[in-house]
Amino acid sequence: MGAGHHHQLYRPGASLVHRLPPQCKLLAVLAFAIVVVATPREAFWAFGCYALLLGAVAALARVPLTFIARRMVIELPFVLFAFLIPVIGMGERTTVLGLSLSVPGLWAAWNILAKASLGVVASILLAATTEPRAVLMGAQRLRVPSLLVQIAMFMLRYMDVIVDEMRRMKVARESRGFEARNMRHIPVIARSAGALFIRSYERGERVHLAMLSRGYDGRMPVVQEFSASVRQWVIALALPGGALAVLGMMAW
Repeated sequence: MGAGHHHQLYRPGASLVHRLPPQCKLLAVLAFAIVVVATPREAFWAFGCYALLLGAVAALARVPLTFIARRMVIELPFVLFAFLIPVIGMGERTTVLGLSLSVPGLWAAWNILAKASLGVVASILLAATTEPRAVLMGAQRLRVPSLLVQIAMFMLRYMDVIVDEMRRMKVARESRGFEARNMRHIPVIARSAGALFIRSYERGERVHLAMLSRGYDGRMPVVQEFSASVRQWVIALALPGGALAVLGMMAW
């Protein structure tokens, strides 16, 4: 479990953001998201300021905008849902480009798009500057329940193993002349999924027994400490601090 590996979301680098301890970055992103969610949807200028803050972090971390844009595809279902809300929404209507749209629905769509996009970009920057294993170690430093951290660790470690197993089963089916073309082939796919579940379960039992034989007592050994200095905390919390300052300006 101590051997880390680079995830496709991670972008290796030596910037100041990369060097910050993971617990600092985790808390900073969480606090930033809370401030964004607490911002009234009518404050357009505030969301623009938040976007500028994230742009500054991206520049400091040397993460290209194209890298961020490609990974924002994960937000597509939320975008489609947001565009659907004004169409099916109730209440006062207005006409936009010949379409009758709900005014409350337009506000709701804007609220979802603005806040979700900022949250996604902040998460992408976190993943791009922090290795997955380090994120989990940071969560452990923030006193996240150890059992949850361990479950996430095993999921991260063995996800690729399960995907490779699934790929080998697909190759085995195709080598026997099978191709899923219509609904009649669903039973074969279902049996393959059942076999994959059983193999994964058995693998989990073997891993657990191997851990017990090596002295596992419910806690994973810590192979690397991520300590944080006051200066590093100050640097990391500059993002949510700036967002909080923008939010506070609306009260003046």
